Amino acid sequence: MRIALITPFLPTARNGNSHTAVRWARFLRQAGHRVSMAVQWDEKPADLMIALHARRSHAAIARFAALQPDRPVILVLTGTDVYRDIHCDADARKSLVLAHGIVALQEQGPLELPEALRPKARFIYQSSPRLKPASRPVRTFDICVAAHLREEKDPFRAALAARLLPADSRIRIRHIGGPLETGMAERAQRHAAEVPRWHWLGALTHGETRRRIARSHLLVLSSRMEGGANVICEAVMAGTPVLASRIPGNVGMLGAEYAGYFPFGDETALAELMLRAEQDPDFYRQLTEQCAVRAPLFEPAREAAAIPALVREFVETERMKPSA
Repeated sequence: MRIALITPFLPTARNGNSHTAVRWARFLRQAGHRVSMAVQWDEKPADLMIALHARRSHAAIARFAALQPDRPVILVLTGTDVYRDIHCDADARKSLVLAHGIVALQEQGPLELPEALRPKARFIYQSSPRLKPASRPVRTFDICVAAHLREEKDPFRAALAARLLPADSRIRIRHIGGPLETGMAERAQRHAAEVPRWHWLGALTHGETRRRIARSHLLVLSSRMEGGANVICEAVMAGTPVLASRIPGNVGMLGAEYAGYFPFGDETALAELMLRAEQDPDFYRQLTEQCAVRAPLFEPAREAAAIPALVREFVETERMKPSA
């Protein structure tokens, strides 16, 4: 089957959307499909369109629907889609209507859709290969933040929390991520100068980022909105527990009963959790065990099976419809 995969970011962007697009393309090709990945649709015939991002990919979705109305469109929702754009942006809302299938990347996502559209919604967890257990420092308690510097990520919450830690804490924070908005690099440099235990490493390769996560005692994800953070998958599959902002996208990944949440934007609560994880072995063990329970959801084999099955479902649904 010929599949047009539309993504707002190509692999060179090295962000969450690009990682999702690359992984979906790989799994579809492994299932025998021919996949062309692009930012805009080239109008070449395709049996199916899969589009990431309701707002950014709207033009491609609308053009495909107009020129190939008998071919299905599957829309994969990102964090800004689910928790912002579909509630206020006209193009994003039109994309929801045009799509034959809508995919969220965690179990809470479909709840954000208008009730009339939920029957065509599915969710597929993102995945990450398991990593062998890595040795972690003994003299320091290392925390990793892996997020590009943009407002949606609330990127400096861990730096602000670090200011509140007692002088005898062994916590050391490493932040991985490039500046995507004006002034972010300067803010990162100021935090690094003012908070000795917080270090900004800038953008690293995906492989090096995963290795850093695996060698850390904790991952912190402080985002304002997430569609289904792949960095959670990577941490869980590396055996690294997570401290996350209590937002629907993170709860949809880690479960409602997870013990490692803090209120969004609350550096005091985050500092308390970091210190507790450092000093309380039972709490750290609880986080580790809860993450291990979620790990099967993020197995690559599970995602690799779910994506082609989704394609088959909506292609067969369209074939079964009576001709006009």
